[in-house]
Formats: sequence, C-alpha cells, structure tokens
Amino acid sequence: MFDYLTSLLGDLNIIAYFIVPVPALLFVSIFTLFAVLAERKISAYMQDRYGPNRTGKGILQTVADMAKLIQKEFISPSHADRWLFELAPFIVFASVFMGYAVIPFATVYVGTDLNLGLFYFFAITSLSVIGILIAGWASHNKYTLIGAMRSAAQIVSYEIPAVLSALTVVMFAGTLSMQSIVVAQSGGIHNWYVFGGPGDVSRILMIPFMAASCLIFFIATLAETNRTPFDIPEGESEIVAGFNLEYSGMKFAFFFFAEYSQMFAVAAVLSTLFLGGWQSPFGNLIPVLNTPLFQIFWFLLKGLLIVYVQMWLRWTLPRLRVDQLMTMCWKYLIPITLIIVLIVGFYLVIR
Repeated sequence: MFDYLTSLLGDLNIIAYFIVPVPALLFVSIFTLFAVLAERKISAYMQDRYGPNRTGKGILQTVADMAKLIQKEFISPSHADRWLFELAPFIVFASVFMGYAVIPFATVYVGTDLNLGLFYFFAITSLSVIGILIAGWASHNKYTLIGAMRSAAQIVSYEIPAVLSALTVVMFAGTLSMQSIVVAQSGGIHNWYVFGGPGDVSRILMIPFMAASCLIFFIATLAETNRTPFDIPEGESEIVAGFNLEYSGMKFAFFFFAEYSQMFAVAAVLSTLFLGGWQSPFGNLIPVLNTPLFQIFWFLLKGLLIVYVQMWLRWTLPRLRVDQLMTMCWKYLIPITLIIVLIVGFYLVIR
C-alpha cells in the first residue's frame, strides 16, 4: 500500500507516511475497545455471572472507562525520573503499533511488503521491553522495578522459542516476506503450514512437527504479551501491579492499549505463518471467497479466534511462578523447537 501511494502521489509522497498508518490505528483503537468488553463478557460467562450490564446494557462500559481515564489527573511520583516516566508508555505502544506495518490484512492492504518483514516484526515489537524497563526504573519504586526486570527476562527468553518456531515456516517458504508466506499457502486448508504446507504426500510426515511449532509459537507469544499464565510482570498478588503501578489516567491506558494491540498483532502473525493468513480455507473452489473483502474477513476471523483462546486461557490456567516460567522456556520449549528445526531442515534436504 505504501509503494502504491508513493507512486500515485509523486512529489507529494511524504503524505503517504501519514495516510498508510491511519487504517491500522483506527483498527487497533476499535479492537481494543471491543476486546476489553469481550474479555469481561467472556470471563463473566466462564464464571457464571452477568458481567457489565448497566452502562448501555454493558456495551458502553469500555467507552465510559475510556472517558474516565481521559479525565483523570496525570500524577507522577515525586522521586521519579520525570522525562523517562512520561516517555515509557509511548515507547511501549509505538513499538507494538509499528509491527502492524508488515502485517498483511489482504492482497490490497499491507503497510509495506518488506522482504524481511518477519524479521522486522520481531525486532520492532521486542523494543517494548525497553519501554517497560524504563517505566519500572523511572518510577523509583521497588515493586515496579521488580515487575520490569521480570518482564525483560520473560520477553527476552520467550523470543527464542517464538523465533525458532517461526523459522520452520521460513525454511519451507524460503522467504521472510509475510505476504509471500501467505501466498505460498494458497490452494486450501490442506496447504497451510500447520498441516505441513504445500507439497507432495511426504509432507504428511511434517504435520506433527509443524503443529507443535504452531503450539509453541502460541505459547511463546502468550508470554511476550504478558498474558495468563505468564502475567508475572503484573502479578498483583506479589508486586501490587508490576511495572505500571505508578501510572494513572491515559498514561496507564497506553500500557493497556499496547497490550491489547499486541494480542491481535501476535495472533495475526500466528495466522499468517501457520493458518494461511488471508487465504480462504476452501482454496479456489469458491473464487468469490478469495476477493479482497473476503480476504480481510478470513484474516480477522482467524486472528479474533486466536484472541478468544488467549482470553479463554486467562480464566482457565493459574499463574506460573517465576522459576516455573523460566524452566518451561529454557528446559522444554527451546530444546523442542531446536529439534523441530533440525528435523525440518533434514526433511527439506532429502526431499
């Protein structure tokens, strides 16, 4: 989309830098509003209660919360490093939002189709840990610092199995371009990489390994987004509220905004890598289902289903201890993904 706009605008191509991010920004804003409400309703359903049912029958509850946060006073701790304290929420959100630049919503809408798109996504979104560390340190509070250090250790650790599991798809597709990875899975659900990807009948042998890579990627992204059971950076039973303890009003809302934006971002990448992205599960059997409008529909449907599972797990699994979290990553997920990468590499060599 960026390339198209720059060629269309000619000498005024600088305007493209402001136009291209607008649809993504509108999407994450609307998604966050509805995702917060959906999480409340899903949790209420699982706990056999009503959930929000007062403000506009509950539908406007998130809007009311946003209005409340906008009106709240910005309070900074007296001993905080003021400039870093103010900057941290924006670093966290900006790093997540910039990841949307390479997510292919359809053939006609992807911010920019980088040939290193997947590498860019992991690199830019991992910068959020810098903002979290700054927030914890600048708050001048021992609990926020503990939460920030936990988050840094967690995100850095779980980046490894996430990248290794994504590497299996890159080895099959032969590209880091996320749009090209989606195109490689055309033809129907049987060509999605979670089911071994396109190829001859021997790809059936890869189904267990690719399915395991998909599951490990999902687990690792749960940890990277600080979702239960990996929400120890915000462990209220241990460190009050974690790295964002001293924040209020819209500065607190930006952390919340970033978390929900990243929930869909990692769900979108999981869909892109393993579930065909914007591809129809019916392939070319029904051509109309592969038109741009339906491509966006399939992409959003897959992403939102993954987000639903993320919310579902929050009310199903207990929070891990710090030692359990690190044990799971370094003793189990990383060795398993390394073995899968070696097996996939061996298969591609002898195929």
